[in-house]
Amino acid sequence: MFFGRKRRKEQEAAATNAVSTDEAVAEVPELEPATTGPFDVADVPGREQRLDLGAIWLPGAQGIELRMEVDKKTQRITGVAVALNGSILQLQAFAAPRTEGIWDEIREEISQSIQKQGGMVDDVPGELGRELLVRLPVKMPDGKDGVQPARFVGFDGPRWFLRGVFSGRASFDKAAAKELEAIFRNVVVIRGDEARAPRDLLELTLPGGVRPTQLPEEAAPEIGNPLKRGPEITQIG
Repeated sequence: MFFGRKRRKEQEAAATNAVSTDEAVAEVPELEPATTGPFDVADVPGREQRLDLGAIWLPGAQGIELRMEVDKKTQRITGVAVALNGSILQLQAFAAPRTEGIWDEIREEISQSIQKQGGMVDDVPGELGRELLVRLPVKMPDGKDGVQPARFVGFDGPRWFLRGVFSGRASFDKAAAKELEAIFRNVVVIRGDEARAPRDLLELTLPGGVRPTQLPEEAAPEIGNPLKRGPEITQIG
C-alpha cells in the first residue's frame, strides 16, 4: 500500500496554540504505519485511504482529531494540526526550489529565532532525519516560569517542503510520537505545476466543502518566526 522514495534533506517551523471554533464531522480512515515518505503525488497511484486536504493528502489513525488553521486576512487554510492522545502534529507544505532543499537553512533560521527569545535548541538526528528539539521559556498559568518543549521536523520533496511541529508528549516522548511519526511519513504532497516562489505556502482545503465560520485572530506564523502564536482553527471530528 505504501510506495518508497528517497529522502533528500529536511525542514522547519511554527508552533501554534490554537483555539477551537465550529465543528464538522469528517471520517478519517486508518492507515498502517510506513517506513518511508512523505510522498510526492507522482509517486503514488492514487489517494487510497488518505483524506484530501488540497495540497496535503493526510493518512488517518484511530482516535485522531483534525484542526484546520485559517489566515484571518486571506481566509486561506494554511495548516492542519493532528491531535492524538495528548500530542499534536502541525503540518504545513511549502513550495521549494527545483534544484535544492531548504530544510538545512530553515533549521538555522529557527534556531536563531528561538535563541533570540531566550530558548534552547538542539539540532540532532532523529527518526525523521535532522530535527530541532526546542525548549522555549514560557509563563505558567500560576505565573511561574516554565518551559515549553517542541520538536521541529522537515522533509524536502521535489519542488516542495513539508514541515512538521510536534508538541505535547510527542515533543519529548519517543513512544508517544510513534503514531504521529507514521502519519508524517505517509503524507502525500500535491504541489501543482504553477510557478511559485520558494517558501510560498501551499494552500489546504477543508474536506467535504466545510467552511470555517469564525475568523482567526492572527495570520499563520511565518517560517522565519516559528513560535509566533498561530491562528484560530476549525475543528474536524
